[in-house]
Amino acid sequence: MSQRRACLLVLCLAALAGCRSQPPSAPAPPASPTQDATASATGGKTHWWNDRVFYEIFVRSFADSTTGPLANDGIGDFAGLVERLDYLNDGDPATTHDLGITGIWLMPINPSPSYHGYDVIDYYGIHPQYGTRADFERFLAECHRRGIRVIVDLVLNHSSSRHPWFVKALAGEPGYRERYIFVDANAVPDVRGPWDQPVWQQARGQHYYGIFWSGMPDLNYRNPAVTAEAYRVAEHWLRDLGVDGFRLDAIRHLIEDGDVMSDTPATLEWLRSFRNHVKQVQPGAMLLGEVWTATEIVSDYIDGGSLDLAFEFDVAKSILKAVESGRRDDLAYALENAWTAYPGQQFATFVTNHDQDRIASVLGEDPARLKLAASLLLTAPGVPFLYYGEEIGQVGRKPDEMIRNPMPWTAGTNAGFTQAARPWEPLQRGHERRNVASQAEEPDSLLSHYRSWIRLRQAEPALLRGDFALVDLGRDDVIAWQRSAGARTLTLVANLGRTPIEAVALPRAIHAAVAVDRLSGKAVDPGEPLGLAPYATRLFASSR
Repeated sequence: MSQRRACLLVLCLAALAGCRSQPPSAPAPPASPTQDATASATGGKTHWWNDRVFYEIFVRSFADSTTGPLANDGIGDFAGLVERLDYLNDGDPATTHDLGITGIWLMPINPSPSYHGYDVIDYYGIHPQYGTRADFERFLAECHRRGIRVIVDLVLNHSSSRHPWFVKALAGEPGYRERYIFVDANAVPDVRGPWDQPVWQQARGQHYYGIFWSGMPDLNYRNPAVTAEAYRVAEHWLRDLGVDGFRLDAIRHLIEDGDVMSDTPATLEWLRSFRNHVKQVQPGAMLLGEVWTATEIVSDYIDGGSLDLAFEFDVAKSILKAVESGRRDDLAYALENAWTAYPGQQFATFVTNHDQDRIASVLGEDPARLKLAASLLLTAPGVPFLYYGEEIGQVGRKPDEMIRNPMPWTAGTNAGFTQAARPWEPLQRGHERRNVASQAEEPDSLLSHYRSWIRLRQAEPALLRGDFALVDLGRDDVIAWQRSAGARTLTLVANLGRTPIEAVALPRAIHAAVAVDRLSGKAVDPGEPLGLAPYATRLFASSR
């Protein structure tokens, strides 16, 4: 378990005064990914990724290109992504019609026999349905020109069963069988996996380990040849192609120890060495891990130097639960726990991702609750990640294909995703009204809400790297916290419930201060009782 700090930072509002009124401003140009880490009041170091808002993209479902060899085939590709980049960030800080994100995470883009790409057959290649290496390099250059950093999925735990290595391993070729984990037919362990799944698979009468399924045989990282190949793959994407880092899929299952299949000391040690190698190749590269478990375990990967950043699943679950239930306790605990567990806020926040039912479906497609969840995510500590379509309320429930549907751009045929007769996967219901075009010019839309709050976060150092402290307002249905950097303080107050609140009694310490409503730019008297509509959020800014 990660060692915690002796105490939390104490909330101090007594000195709030001398506020300056200003509307949300555009973010400053992004810092170079090779910049040195800077000291943080959190007790650790912060890095270039702490100044980012990331956007997760499934290339297959984002945008089919309108020109070129892959145009209008019903499948998203890199040329289509470039065509839509201005929607994400047009590179001009003075404009406000783009979403304003400053980082992109691409789900797998390697050749793969599966639609999702998490069973890789060539770690050096680009999926031919997405384009060529030149197409990817053009996409990357366009992102960098706009100040967007790009990380790509790196699937180290397993390969595809159709990977040439595994094909040769099954054929008994020397040097390849040892790159996977095989056992004799009379010595197959009688164990099941972490979610009670079979982990010993069969092919051609041979038994091998695959924690997810037979099409994804686990690689054997106790074999130096496999480790050396992982190093070469990382070098290729960092040095030859110029990506800014990796999201490491299913990384907690990398090396097993008997029937212990997660979070082994050998896994953490291997990742420390891998991270050291990555930093030698590109000192500013980011390693983000998918460690789907409790904060106390996830934080070990950061404290021990195995990863730069890790997804915070407890916080994600608690944001969703707070908005669903209208109660603060779980979210308050999760945020406080994460704040004390990770040095320098090195955790990634989100609400749902490509493996979970979409937030809009979980919250009943309620715009007010979706806006509340967005405001909580974008003012909390950590590094926020949005799943594509989240900003327009795209719906979807499992099976997985139905949470990875094409992005709806317009109300027209196939929602503007493709001009083909049909897209690779049908669009979700309601795309005629739930699309980018229908929300882009509507000031009260969910998309406009995301644009405003993303810009607000990018313009406020206190939200990017600042201190965090909860504020107890004495109500179970109201959550409040403070973010501070230098003389600048921001205080969030949110009504989690469906009932209007006529008056919230703010702490006495704030009564003598004058603050600014950060979104409207209007001065307010915090000494006056604060009214909150259902699911409403208010953000006050003050400077000493």
